[in-house]
Amino acid sequence: MSEYERTRTMPVLPELVFDQVSDPEFLNRWLPADLHARVEDPPAVTVHEDRTGHDVRALYRARPEQMRAEWGTRDQGSYAGWLQVAGIGSGASEVTVHLSFFDEEHAPPEDSVNGALDQSLERLAEQVRARTEHAD
Repeated sequence: MSEYERTRTMPVLPELVFDQVSDPEFLNRWLPADLHARVEDPPAVTVHEDRTGHDVRALYRARPEQMRAEWGTRDQGSYAGWLQVAGIGSGASEVTVHLSFFDEEHAPPEDSVNGALDQSLERLAEQVRARTEHAD
């Protein structure tokens, strides 16, 4: 099994971050640019990966009481992840995203996964920043 994790601080309330994360319709705004989610009958989603050209049946659940989102493959159980939002005071948030690949043979290279995690957190920060600036 391979596990990867990245954390980023964002200068906004955790509730604002979680609002972006919790709605499956917003997934494509913060997923890495080469992944595209199609919401079906929640929690069911299908994720298309440009790198492989494959569609993967997945599940996506938001847990508001924990400010956490969880996802994973539906059929083969080869992949899972979560994103946790936590308040760190002064109106700021800490966002941690974690991925687990259960099949070593099909896990992407480490630098690719770490780059995708960094890209997701950057895209999420941009979405939250745009939303808070638009609200002012």
